[in-house]
Amino acid sequence: MATTRTFLVLFSLACSLTLCICDDESNYGGGEGNLFPGFYRSSCPKAEEIVRSVVAQAVAKEARMAASLMRLHFHDCFVQGCDGSLLLDSSGSIVTEKGSNPNSNSARGFDVVDQIKAALENECPGTVSCADLLTLAARDSSVLTGGPSWMVPLGRRDSRSASLSGSNNNIPAPNNTFNTILSRFTNQGLDLTDLVALSGSHTIGFSRCTSFRQRLYNQSGNGSPDITLEQSYATNLRQRCPPSGGDQNLSELDINSAGKFDNSYFKNLIENMGLLNSDQVLFSSNEESSELVKTYAEDQEEFFEQFAESMIKMGNLSPLTGSSDEIRKNCRKINS
Repeated sequence: MATTRTFLVLFSLACSLTLCICDDESNYGGGEGNLFPGFYRSSCPKAEEIVRSVVAQAVAKEARMAASLMRLHFHDCFVQGCDGSLLLDSSGSIVTEKGSNPNSNSARGFDVVDQIKAALENECPGTVSCADLLTLAARDSSVLTGGPSWMVPLGRRDSRSASLSGSNNNIPAPNNTFNTILSRFTNQGLDLTDLVALSGSHTIGFSRCTSFRQRLYNQSGNGSPDITLEQSYATNLRQRCPPSGGDQNLSELDINSAGKFDNSYFKNLIENMGLLNSDQVLFSSNEESSELVKTYAEDQEEFFEQFAESMIKMGNLSPLTGSSDEIRKNCRKINS
């Protein structure tokens, strides 16, 4: 218990000391229909504190949860915008996005979202959206693992619909080509810099064998491994990921510091030790992207600054605001 209290105190200090984007409503447009950091200042002043506390406890219990919560935010925003649609279970006319190829047996952390929502509803019922909750949890996950902080523009509302096809078609897959990945980002209004910076979130977390097996055994459909994968690293990965079976076996996305948000992910790419094809192509398939990888590998502060900027930009994708849709009481289902 004492260890947990110490952890929470240190996390609170980190949030206040880490570089932040200025909390100025005028920077975000302000007013109805726009997002700004102080949105809940009057209606639910403890909202961010509550989210931070629950996320801190979850990550203290399981360090991997930070990456899982950050991934939920990413997978939500790429489908219908940042509207909490990913959190909906199947019900009535809703077919859940949780069953899509990118999410099935992979997306996790929904129980932590439930805990955060319950705490928020207890403090200020019907006030804080599930979409905002996810955005705050992603920021807190970065800070908890040593990454940057930023002031999160708030005021999103929750969708009453989900899109299984959007989840299957919009979210980049681990084995996509560079051009396919980039097009899926640009379709969302994100550019190449955002792609490289946001991919840096793979400095924490793990990936399943099924997501990188192709690189080890059959990269181009001819029974040969990916020649861009460093050989000793490939040998190590084959021990965890056999040609068949073991689909759920996990490997670190960043072999050097899977639990620490830093820039070693980019250093790994330069050494041809990116776990996923979608990681390694950032260095091997495009000159402009490769230069950004080198820049972030050399300058962690620049990576952190761009990551924070790109996370804000992604969090602003097609939000529902004003009187649109609803504030869900339960993130898994629309209000009755």
